[in-house]
Amino acid sequence: MKTTALLTTSLDNYPKRTGKVRDLYELSDALLMVATDRISAYDVVMPNGIPDKGRVLTQISVFWFDLLGDTAKNHLISSDVKDLPEDLRDMEELEGRIMLCRKAQVVPIECIVRGYIAGSGWREYKKSGTICSMPLESGLKQGSKLPEPIFTPSTKAEQGLHDENVSFEVACDHVGEETMNELRDKSIAIYQKASEYASERGIILADTKFEWGRDENGEMMLIDEVLTPDSSRFWPVDGYSPGKSQPSFDKQFVRDYLDRVKFDRTPPGPPLPAEIVQQTREKYIEAYTCLTGKSFAWE
Repeated sequence: MKTTALLTTSLDNYPKRTGKVRDLYELSDALLMVATDRISAYDVVMPNGIPDKGRVLTQISVFWFDLLGDTAKNHLISSDVKDLPEDLRDMEELEGRIMLCRKAQVVPIECIVRGYIAGSGWREYKKSGTICSMPLESGLKQGSKLPEPIFTPSTKAEQGLHDENVSFEVACDHVGEETMNELRDKSIAIYQKASEYASERGIILADTKFEWGRDENGEMMLIDEVLTPDSSRFWPVDGYSPGKSQPSFDKQFVRDYLDRVKFDRTPPGPPLPAEIVQQTREKYIEAYTCLTGKSFAWE
């Protein structure tokens, strides 16, 4: 198994911001996103990462940006290191990890589309029969398919804090009704197209999270990552059965381990054992190959 994970990057002469997974660099006329191998669970970044995870996330996002290009504008300019400034082109650690992106004025709302009931939505439904205060029919099980996809926004939290699910009306108070109507319609349209594509490949897209921003002309565009195992729940069709937690192509091995050791969901996170790292890496790569039909170039 590949054992070296890239946990941080340092590019001289370029201002840097650090997210949970990505390092963001300000170029003169663009934003450079570099996906590291850091992994977070329960909003806590673990001390060791998953080798090549950043490459998987980048390559899946690039795939979807291309596939969905006629459905929504996005921020991707290039994922080829040859298009970087000359002093960065020969940095081997950047291979497969970069997205050169248009700068955007970020809309401070997470746009979540749910086609199935899982996660925080399931927890709320069990208590109140609602998701984000939206009433649903009775009798749904964990993992049940919803009659139609629903749009459930959340506010973007500061780093280290949890995003907060909010009603559509509260989201309108944050960014305006016209903006929210546009985000809802675009997000559901993308979810439906991606869900149909994934189902043809034996994968259920249970739910996903989108981020949006406006370009220099005020036009809305899809930003950040899109439809990756970090931002979505992908379930294999084989073995799908409502009424229980579903197998998934994501960081579930990490969450399950943290639950076993009774992690209290506050920093710092515990080191991940080698077998958890290996299983998680394999699951991310499996998601890539299933979705794209391509072999992973960095095996």
